[in-house]
Amino acid sequence: MPLRQKPGTPSLLRELNDRAALELLLAEGPLTRAQLSERTGVSKVTVSQMLARLEERALVMIAGEQAGGRGPNAALYSVIPSSAYVAGLYVDFDLVSVAIADVAGNQVAEVSMDPHGADDPIGLVREAIGEACANAGISSETLSAVVIGSPGVLDPRTGAPRLAVNLPTWQEGVLDGLREVLHTPVLIENDVNLAAMAERAGGTAAGLDDFAFVWLGTGLGLASVIGGQVRKGTGGAAGEIGWMPVHGAPLPVGNEHPGKAGLQALAGGLAVQALAAQHGFGGATPADAVAAAAADAARGPIGAAGAAFLDDLAHRVSIGVAAVCVVLDPGLVVLGGPVGKAGGGELATRVAAEVSRICLARPTVAATTAADEPVLRGALQAALAQARAGLLGSLGSPSEIPA
Repeated sequence: MPLRQKPGTPSLLRELNDRAALELLLAEGPLTRAQLSERTGVSKVTVSQMLARLEERALVMIAGEQAGGRGPNAALYSVIPSSAYVAGLYVDFDLVSVAIADVAGNQVAEVSMDPHGADDPIGLVREAIGEACANAGISSETLSAVVIGSPGVLDPRTGAPRLAVNLPTWQEGVLDGLREVLHTPVLIENDVNLAAMAERAGGTAAGLDDFAFVWLGTGLGLASVIGGQVRKGTGGAAGEIGWMPVHGAPLPVGNEHPGKAGLQALAGGLAVQALAAQHGFGGATPADAVAAAAADAARGPIGAAGAAFLDDLAHRVSIGVAAVCVVLDPGLVVLGGPVGKAGGGELATRVAAEVSRICLARPTVAATTAADEPVLRGALQAALAQARAGLLGSLGSPSEIPA
């Protein structure tokens, strides 16, 4: 039987060096041999050997030259983008979006579909992925990872959907079915958690390890980011603040949709539209009504109607945010989702004032600045992380190298 090699053997050191070089190229993009030598702490001769081995495995290529120094231009090395492809998806009751990217992070295709009440979620996802892959000029069988963001509670043991009130067909068995028909690793994640990761990657919470992300839309959600990781809870239900019991609203009972109970009854989509109508603002969606009110409030004294509506909405939202803050005391609360984005600074400023009035915490409250379709972007980021880990793993385990 093959024996575990002892630490410090040449084979293990080569493996560690190759992994370090590949990880740097994945994280930072094209680098010269001198830059790789500086970052890894090994000689340029060793870097050349590392790159030669990675080129032999069709993982790295020369991507161009870096001009500006004395002597010949230095070759720039990068990961071969086609080494792996991934798919990120957002699945909701009224929308299925798919984005395809290569392992370098370049998005090569995006497709959106209307489910039209389809009752076959597996077939629907397979169709959407197939169309996106066709647009990208690749086969769906070449995908290294698929990550799907959707509303609901996931079983932390299996990763399968346990409760998705807006997606009655999105239940246990879907995950196994998708893995079987797609023949590739598939992961389903809560949509709000993925949106929070997109916010951390390139939004208001960029680079922060600790913050709270509150989703305001048709439904409500919370992602508590602690130490750079989302707290999911032992049963996968952490952050389902639509069910949060609040004074003045009926208590939610069982697993029924909390549309007329809990915090959802105060600040969910239907409640927002009803409140907006009382103040004279309408729209096709709750976000449309909030955007109209925010634009009106921004006009100053002449926007009294918009300001009054946002004051009332902020009070309702702050009840949920304050409940989160007295438990977590985050330094930053990001208001995301369609309503949070539409309310912008006008809503965030009012929520901050209300939270500081009704609880001891004094968080900064700010509106999301992440790119459009944050759930889709977060799913794509998660899929890329999986694919890149797979490429690194293809070089072998750093703790056990085959003889």
